[in-house]
Amino acid sequence: MTDEELKAEVTAWLAANWRGAPQRTERFGPDPRAEWLAKVRDAGWAAPRWPKEWYGRGLSDAQARIVESCFAEAKAPGTGQDRSNLWANTALAHATETFKRQIVPQLLAGEVGMCLLYSEPGAGSDLAAIRTRADKVEGGWRVTGQKVWTSGAHIADYGMLIARTDWSVPKHRGISFFFMPMRQKGVDVRPLRQITDETHFNEVFIDDAFIPEENLLGNLGGGWGVLQTALAYERSVMGDAARGARSGAKEAHGDAALLELAREAGKLSDPLVRQDVAQVIAWRMLNSLNTRRAKAELKQGTSSSIMSLGKLAMSRILHEEGRVRTELLGPESLLQGPDHPRAEDANFLSLNAYFTSIGGGTDQIQRNIIGERVLDLPREPEVDRDVAFSAVVAGR
Repeated sequence: MTDEELKAEVTAWLAANWRGAPQRTERFGPDPRAEWLAKVRDAGWAAPRWPKEWYGRGLSDAQARIVESCFAEAKAPGTGQDRSNLWANTALAHATETFKRQIVPQLLAGEVGMCLLYSEPGAGSDLAAIRTRADKVEGGWRVTGQKVWTSGAHIADYGMLIARTDWSVPKHRGISFFFMPMRQKGVDVRPLRQITDETHFNEVFIDDAFIPEENLLGNLGGGWGVLQTALAYERSVMGDAARGARSGAKEAHGDAALLELAREAGKLSDPLVRQDVAQVIAWRMLNSLNTRRAKAELKQGTSSSIMSLGKLAMSRILHEEGRVRTELLGPESLLQGPDHPRAEDANFLSLNAYFTSIGGGTDQIQRNIIGERVLDLPREPEVDRDVAFSAVVAGR
C-alpha cells in the first residue's frame, strides 16, 4: 500500500466511524472511551506497527506515523499505542501466550484499570531492594508485602507487580514480574494525601494475595529485565507530556498560556522575563524532538536509556515554568482558591512538578542512568550488588 492509499483509507475510516468520545480524566482506571477504542483496535489502527495477529497492521514506522497524523488531524484518540501503552507493550513482549491472548485486547481498548506495584517503603530509588515476596503454591503464587506511591490502585483491576521469588541470589536476579489481580481478598488500598490536596497516590498492603501461574511475565527470576521494558515506556509517556492546571483547561498550561500571563502582568517587554519565557519554550521544543528520537530508537518490547533524558527534561521544564509563573505574579502568587485562578494554576503547577521529579524514577536516578548508559561513565559503587539478598537483609 502506498502512503497516499494508506492516508485515504484511514481518512475514510475516521469519516465513517468517528463521532466523538468522552474525555479521559484518570490515567490509570478503565477508559470511558472503551467502546471507541475497541473499534480502533479491531480495525488495526490502535497499534499499527504490530503484526496483524496482535491487532496491528504490520506497518513501518513511517507509515504508522501517517496513521497517527490522520487521527491527530481528526482529534480522534486511540492510535499509536504500540509506542505509548506501557501495559500492552510490556504484556505483548513478556506475557505467557495464554495470558497475552486475554489481556492485550483488553488493554488496547482501555477495558481494564491498571497500576504499578513497584516502590516500597524501603525500596524506592534502590528498587532492586524490594522485600515483597511471592511464594510458589499450586496453580500460582501467594504474595505478601507492601507497596507505596501507587497511582490509581483504588480503581485498578490489575497491578504490574515486582516481587522477590528467590532470596539466595543477588538482589537484581531474584525478582519476578507479575500481573496481579487487584480486586481480591488480601489487597488493601489506602489513599495518601498529596501536597496538592489530592489523593492520586496510595499505599497497598498485600497479605497472602493470589496470582495465577499464567500471570508471570518473562522468566522466573527475570523480572528485572521485564521491568526495564515497562520503565522505558513509562518514562517515554512522562517525558512526552505532563499534567497541566488542576482544572485540566488547556488554555491554563503551555507556551501560549505563559506568554499571555507575561502580557497580562505587563512584563512581556522586560528582556529578563522574555528570556525566561523563551527558555521554557525552547526546552519544551528540544524535549519534544529528543522524545521523538528516543521513540524512534525504541523497538517493541525493549528499553532505551535515552528515555531518561526526556523524563528528566520534563521535570526541569515543569519546575522552571512554575518558577516563572510565580515571579510574573509576584505577591498575587500568595493567594489561593477559585477566586484567584492565575495564582491557583501557578501554585498547583509548582507543587505538582515534584510528581515528575519523583515518579517513574527520581531525577537523581535518571542522571545516574544517563551518566552510566548514555555517556558511558563509571558505574556508581554498589557494595551489595553481587551479594545474596538474604545476606544483605540479615546485615541491615
